Amino acid sequence: MFERLREDIAAIRERDPAARSVFEVVTCYPGLHAIVLHRVAHACWHRGWRWLGRFTSQIARFLTGIEIHPGATLGRRVFIDHGMGVVIGETAQIGDDCTIYQGVTLGGTSLARGAKRHPTLERGVIVGAGAKVLGSFTVGAQAKIGSNAVVVKPVPAGGTAVGNPARIVMPAVAPSVARKEGAREQAGAAFCAYGITPNADDPVSLAIHGLIDHASTQAQRTDEIVAALERLGARIEALHGIDGGALVDLKRLCSVMEGEARGAERQL
Repeated sequence: MFERLREDIAAIRERDPAARSVFEVVTCYPGLHAIVLHRVAHACWHRGWRWLGRFTSQIARFLTGIEIHPGATLGRRVFIDHGMGVVIGETAQIGDDCTIYQGVTLGGTSLARGAKRHPTLERGVIVGAGAKVLGSFTVGAQAKIGSNAVVVKPVPAGGTAVGNPARIVMPAVAPSVARKEGAREQAGAAFCAYGITPNADDPVSLAIHGLIDHASTQAQRTDEIVAALERLGARIEALHGIDGGALVDLKRLCSVMEGEARGAERQL
């Protein structure tokens, strides 16, 4: 028990630069208090003392503002920072070295009794403030969930989920790449406070910019074709229709194409 308490204190001091001493962590960190009381409630729950486990969890909620169901499973060195408004459901599983910020909900969407209804966080997951992780699925190791994200589907290991509903911003890192870069990550790049990942652009924004660039390129290409045809003085014979073979001015046709391309660009 005391060994795990020492681990928890060391993890808090490592991840929170505001923690100045062991005494300050022990007396002023509600996340630590909630986890210690949860261990008591969890032990009661698994011994069949269900009411006592729930009552202990309610005492912890009253004292800390953090509600952890006594049936939830927490790993080692879990850090709940600030903590007010955190809710962790009965069948939630939280792996070692996870970090959870204030206002997070690990909730269930099923009403089936006895079934696993809540998410599983694998090792090293960071859940930003106000995020909601809802459903029975897995958030992969070292994944990050941005603040106020609403996650309703699995997140791959090493990925970052943002938005409502959440989208994957960074894809999972291949295991071979993760092994090669493991030493570098341990040097200080592994922990991202509040799940903020540097240089991570929104995929929707990237898609819109890609469409704009494509429309711009098409318009430029059309200008080049029109200029070349004007230099050559070229004309093309239209396909024979009902009225016979009328000649169509290719310059006018290209101008129409150019107008459509620019109109599409303005709509984007």
